[in-house]
Amino acid sequence: MQFPNFDPAVFHIGAFALRWYALAYVAGILLGWRYAVLLVKNPKLWGGREPTLTPAQIDDLILWITLGIIVGGRLGSILFYSTSTIWKEPLEIFKIWHGGMSFHGGLIGVSIALIVFSRTQKVSLLRLADLTAPCVPIGLFFGRIANFINGELWGRVTHVPWAIIFCNPRLAQENRGVCAAGTEPRHPSQLYEAALEGVILFLILRWATHNRHWLQRNGAVVGLFLASYGIFRISLENVRNPDIGMPDFPLGLTMGMMLSIPMVLAGAFLVWRALRRQPDDAVFGDAPAES
Repeated sequence: MQFPNFDPAVFHIGAFALRWYALAYVAGILLGWRYAVLLVKNPKLWGGREPTLTPAQIDDLILWITLGIIVGGRLGSILFYSTSTIWKEPLEIFKIWHGGMSFHGGLIGVSIALIVFSRTQKVSLLRLADLTAPCVPIGLFFGRIANFINGELWGRVTHVPWAIIFCNPRLAQENRGVCAAGTEPRHPSQLYEAALEGVILFLILRWATHNRHWLQRNGAVVGLFLASYGIFRISLENVRNPDIGMPDFPLGLTMGMMLSIPMVLAGAFLVWRALRRQPDDAVFGDAPAES
């Protein structure tokens, strides 16, 4: 199957172009914001306790999260996958419209934003993370779809019936006449990630918040998110083509795998710790942070 000749821009107005990649981030952030508001407005999810934040506080939080996503995602991409950019093309660091955003970098950036916000607002860090985690798959879904439209982060060579040849005139032109993915059919790993990291992970967390009422167990929802994403990412790395320029890691590991293993371990620990206590018990991070 030939990769469609997608235009990476939704529309052009003179020199300005609104790109699908940027639109994916906007859609993910806005829809995640509204989903968080719906969560705090549903009293059944909180079991008689006050929701972590008010809708007005979520409005303030969204700016912190947006900065964490953009700054962390871009710096993570450079530091984890393209370190040489720092001294070869330093201005490229700021050109986020060219793509190149790391989920793990964005996770670190958002984590820092949540820590700062929890301290300034004097709310539990774990409860804040539990509220934020169910919203993340929305952004992941749109981001992976944008990766597919851009023709980047393609999978390994395969001959499954749905394999795609990630080469078209636009991609060849962008790479001086040569398609980086070559002309062999590959896994559409971006779509696999959109399904697992986006749709399936959202449904798993929806089950945790609405069926199991885990928002009442501090750390359980964010723990489930970390462990589930890590497992999905590790499994998908087996069909996703290793990033160009990465060294050969031992045991067939990839950078994505090594960054995801700590997520699985930390997530499993948080879920274990949360489920061994009663919903009203305090766990670390439950008390208001000191200013």
